[in-house]
Amino acid sequence: MYTVRMANIIVLAGGSSDERAVSLRSGVAVARALQAGNHNVQVMDPADGLDNKIARLKAADVVFPALHGVGGEDGVLQKFFEDNDICYVGSDSASSTLCFDKARYTVLLKEHGILVPDTALVNFDQYQQSALSQRPYVLKPNDGGSSIDTFIVREPHQADKQAISEAFSRHGSLLLQELVTGTEITVAVLGSLSLPVIEIIPPADQEFDYENKYNGATQELCPPVNVNEDVQAKAQALASEIHGMTGCRDMSRTDMIVDPSGELYVLETNTIPGLTDQSLLPKAAAAGGLDMSALCHRLVLTALERSRGTDSF
Repeated sequence: MYTVRMANIIVLAGGSSDERAVSLRSGVAVARALQAGNHNVQVMDPADGLDNKIARLKAADVVFPALHGVGGEDGVLQKFFEDNDICYVGSDSASSTLCFDKARYTVLLKEHGILVPDTALVNFDQYQQSALSQRPYVLKPNDGGSSIDTFIVREPHQADKQAISEAFSRHGSLLLQELVTGTEITVAVLGSLSLPVIEIIPPADQEFDYENKYNGATQELCPPVNVNEDVQAKAQALASEIHGMTGCRDMSRTDMIVDPSGELYVLETNTIPGLTDQSLLPKAAAAGGLDMSALCHRLVLTALERSRGTDSF
């Protein structure tokens, strides 16, 4: 479907964020997929910085960041690429910075009339005093992912205050949101195409937390069984709207809750979604007819077309 000769590709994986372990897995999956497409692939870990690797990065046809969290999705890496004229896959620095800052992102969506949970960025004292913490809530890093240091609290009086205090000590402030109940879904966008909706069902009486994201215990249904086709279509349109509104390009994945009345509440948008064999973007792409190799090949081709055309590829 897509034609391009063998490209020299550097996959960035690892890094120094809390999501390093997931990033390493994403990097392995991306590298294997690109190698299956006969590309020449190197995997590079930027944990010690990239300043001493500029020549290697510039020599590559394209860089594929499979980095999650700080230093990967927050716009710093993308600004480095832009400043050094390096061709790369994914959203630019402005869009990455916006989506990574969940508080700012939530304000933007609310200004555009998109439903979001009631939200406050709080320190520990503000958290304890907030009316939001007196009813079911979610507490999570404003600038993190993979459900690390995320607390889903359905019974506020049973909250693990010691663990929460330790999370505040690590992050300084956290995002406090009302817990919107309903069916969790996610919608990936590839280029300008919204991929099929995935419904997320954690194990009985458990949450979609870090452990259940990667242990295979969570059901990820595509097509969904508890979301009707009209709501699925609205979710796809909304994900595409947010992708454009925030300036995303190449790929994104927007997480939502469908409440009992069928309303869609938006939680966040990931500009470098997980790319492991357990991750949701590859599963959505597969449901849309693209296996992992075709998905990664398409992302590489898009970056090459944007950067310099494909005359030599």
